[in-house]
Order: sequence, then structure tokens, then C-alpha cells
Amino acid sequence: MLREMRRKRQQLSREESVAVLERGTAGVLAVAGTEGYPYAVPLSYVYTDGKLYFHSARTGHKLDAIRQDDRVSFCVIDQDQVVPEEYTTYFRSVIAFGRARILVEEAERLAAIRLLAQRYYPEDGEEGREAAIDKEIRAVEMIELKIEHLSGKEAIELIRQRSNGQLN
Repeated sequence: MLREMRRKRQQLSREESVAVLERGTAGVLAVAGTEGYPYAVPLSYVYTDGKLYFHSARTGHKLDAIRQDDRVSFCVIDQDQVVPEEYTTYFRSVIAFGRARILVEEAERLAAIRLLAQRYYPEDGEEGREAAIDKEIRAVEMIELKIEHLSGKEAIELIRQRSNGQLN
């Protein structure tokens, strides 16, 4: 069982946490690495319908770790404003916990890479995206993270600003 957040006043709602995932463009995937060391790697991603999708090289530490243990977490930092005079940061972040799987069926792989392509180059037309996908699909693996638990938190100062009408 995952722990409950200790500072509940700072906890983001499910909707606010999802909004962070939808806004974000990069996060850090954490897996159980070799010899008991955690392994965390920054990745581009796309979020849809309670799932995150990533691409990867066909071999490597990340895939080996997922094959060993599919339990992973993924962190997205939405805001990190350093406020030196207060010795703090005004932060907002989300951590998704869930199970990762390497997509093997061609239809799933294509659907996932199309989501990523649309997310990162929406100005390109379908023809351009499909040409890029055709060129790259054989060189990449696609990974799906099905979110089982989502936890978001923000600095108490941001909560105060919002309650004082200073922040939207």
C-alpha cells in the first residue's frame, strides 16, 4: 500500500494532478535498477486516459529493469521557482505510480507513437508524422505506464497566493 501524503493541505486534487501531466513535456521515470540501485531517467512523454506513453531505444537499462520489475514511478515538475530570500522554492509536482509494459502489438505501438508525434509536433500534418513514424518505428520500443496511484503536491505559498486571489 502506498503512503498517504503527510501534508494534506498541500495535496493537489486528482484533476489538478492530471492537469500537471497534461501540461508537462518531460519527467523522470524511476525503476528498480541493477544490484538494488534505483535507476531514474528523464523522458519525454504523453498522457492520455490514465496512461503515460514513452519511447525508448530497443535495448538498455530501462527496458531490462521494466522486464525485471514492472512497478515504476514517474515524476513531473510543473513549477520550481526559487525564492532565495525565503530559503525555499514555490514548487508544484506530481508523481504517478503504476505498472509499465513494453508494447508488442503493432497496432498498440503505432497508436502510442502517433500520440507522442502529435503531442510534440502538432503543426506537422498527418502525412509528415506518418513518414517520420515509418522511418523510426522499427528502431524504438514503446512503453505504456498504467497509472495506479497519482499524487500531486504544491508549496504552501502557492496555496496561500491562490486563496488570497493572487494566483489562478
